[in-house]
Amino acid sequence: MGKLRKKTRQRLLVFIMIGILIIGSGVTYFFLRKDRSESKPNDNGEENRVVDDPIVKKVSVIDLDSKTRPYAVMINNNSAVWKYQSGMNEAYIVYEMLVEGGITREMALYKDASTAKIASVRSSRHYFLDYALENDAIYVHWGWSPKAQSDISTLGINNINGLTYEGSYFFRDSTVKAGYEHRGYTKMESLNKATEKLKYRSTTDQGSLLAYSVDPIDLGSMEGAVDAKYVEVPYSSGFTAKFFYDEETKMYKRSQNKTDLIDYTSKERITTKNLIVYSVSYSTMDNYGRLDMKNVGSGTGYYISEGKAVPITWEKSSRASRTKYKYKNGDELVVNDGRTYIGLQPNGKVPNMNASLPV
Repeated sequence: MGKLRKKTRQRLLVFIMIGILIIGSGVTYFFLRKDRSESKPNDNGEENRVVDDPIVKKVSVIDLDSKTRPYAVMINNNSAVWKYQSGMNEAYIVYEMLVEGGITREMALYKDASTAKIASVRSSRHYFLDYALENDAIYVHWGWSPKAQSDISTLGINNINGLTYEGSYFFRDSTVKAGYEHRGYTKMESLNKATEKLKYRSTTDQGSLLAYSVDPIDLGSMEGAVDAKYVEVPYSSGFTAKFFYDEETKMYKRSQNKTDLIDYTSKERITTKNLIVYSVSYSTMDNYGRLDMKNVGSGTGYYISEGKAVPITWEKSSRASRTKYKYKNGDELVVNDGRTYIGLQPNGKVPNMNASLPV
C-alpha cells in the first residue's frame, strides 16, 4: 500500500508540473502578442484583438515630426536661366508669382535637405515675404527691391542676402552661359553655416502648411472634378507655366512656355505632384514697373493632382498668417504625398485644364 501511494503522488506531481508549464507558456504568449496587436471594434461594437503588426505609413515629401526650420529661397525664372535651374526637385513647395516685365519669379522651400546646388538665386520682392512668414522660413535672396528691403527690416525677417555674403555663402557659377546676374547659387551646407553664424533660430514650433495623405486621393469622385492631364497656367501674355501629367510616374512634368524644365545639375526633369492655383490682385507700384499684391482676403482656385482638378477656396487673414485652403464642401484641403507647386495668378487669369497637348 505504501508503494502504491508513493507512485500515485509521483504521477500527481508530474501532472501538476505539466499543467504549470502549459499555463506559463500560454501567459507568456498572451503578453508577447498583446504588445504587437491593435484594437478594432467588431460588428457588435466590442473590441477584437488583431494580432497582425500594423504598418505605420509616413509622408515621404517631408518629415512631419521634424522641428527643423525651413529655408525659402528666391529662384530666378527668367528665360535666360530655364536650362540652368538646379535643386528644384528637392524643394517640397515652390511658389510662383508675377513680377515686373510680365515674367515670374519663384520661391522654393527646403526642409531637412542637403541640396548641393540651388540656382539661380535672385532678388526679393516684398510680397514673397508673406509666404516665407506663413512657413516660418529663413528667407534667402540675392538683392532686393526697395520695398522688400524695408519690409525685411520692419517685419524682422531672418534673411541671408547674397549681396552681403557673396564668396562665403553664395557663389557664381562660371559654367552658366548667361548674364552675370543669373549665375548666383548657394547650397544647403552654406545656408546652415550662415544660420549658425547669424545666430538665427534653426527650429520651429509650426507644423506643415499643408495636410498630406499617404494614400492616393480620389479627386475624380469629388464635386466639380474635371480632367487635368495637361494644364496651362498663364501669368501674362508671354509667360505661361505648363504641366504635363505622366500616367506612369503620377507626376506632372514642368515646362515654361515651350521649354521643358530639366535640372541643370541632376539632369532630371523638374516635376511636381500637386498644383494649387488661384488668382490675386496685382498692381503697378512704381515707375520701374514693380508690382504690389493684394493677397489678404479670400477667393477660389483649383487643386490639381494625378490627372484631375477640383475647385477649392483660399483665405489669408494677414500677411504673416497661414493661407487656409479648403475643398468646396468646406473641409480642409488634403494633398497627395509629394512636391507641391503653388501658383498665384493675376486676376483675370485662370488655369486651362482643357488645353490640347502641343504637337
